[in-house]
Amino acid sequence: MPKRTKAEAEATREALLDAAEVIFLERGVSRTSLEQIARQAGMTRGAVYWHFKNKADLFHAMLERVKTPLRQLLDDVEDPNCPYVPLESLRRATLHAIERLQRPRSRRVHTILFHRCEVASDVDIQALHEKLASECYDTMVERFEQARERGTLAESISPEIATRMLMSMFAGLMYDWLRDPESYDIGDVGPRMIDTFFARIVRQ
Repeated sequence: MPKRTKAEAEATREALLDAAEVIFLERGVSRTSLEQIARQAGMTRGAVYWHFKNKADLFHAMLERVKTPLRQLLDDVEDPNCPYVPLESLRRATLHAIERLQRPRSRRVHTILFHRCEVASDVDIQALHEKLASECYDTMVERFEQARERGTLAESISPEIATRMLMSMFAGLMYDWLRDPESYDIGDVGPRMIDTFFARIVRQ
C-alpha cells in the first residue's frame, strides 16, 4: 500500500473534522461516537485514531479551526492613530467577532459549543468555557486599564466592571442568536448593541 503524502494525510484530517461538525451538530457531543464520525467521512475508525487520541482531542481540533484569540483580533483591527485606542480597538474586535460568527463553519462550531455539548460528555465543557472566558477577561481588562490611563474610559466604570459588562453582553448575544438564528439579524442587532455600550463608557 503506497505511503500517504502529507497533503493526503491533512486532507483526511480535515474531512474527519468536517464530519464531526455534521454529527455533533445533529446528535450532540455525548451521543456521537467516533465510529459515526468515521462513517460520515467514509473512513474507518482507525483513521480517526490515527489523527486524534479520542473524541475530546477531535473536538478541540474542530474548535481550533474557528477560534481566533482576542489578542489576534485586536492586532488585526488596531489603528494606532485613533484617539480612542484601545476602546476603539475593542469595539472593532468585537464587531469583527460578530462578523466571523455568522460564517457557516464558525456558526456550526459555536452552536455545538453552546447548545450541543451536554454536561455528561467526553468533553469537559465547563473547563473549556472557563478557559476561553479567562483568556478574554485578561486581555479585556488590560485594554480597559490602558483606556483608563489615557483618560478615555468613563470615571464611573472600572476596567473590571467594563470587562464583565462586555463579556456578559457578547456571550449572551451569541448564546441567544445561536439558539434561534432566524429570530433576528445578529449582523444588525449585534453592532447596534456594541456601539451603544461603547458610547456609554467613553469619558465625555
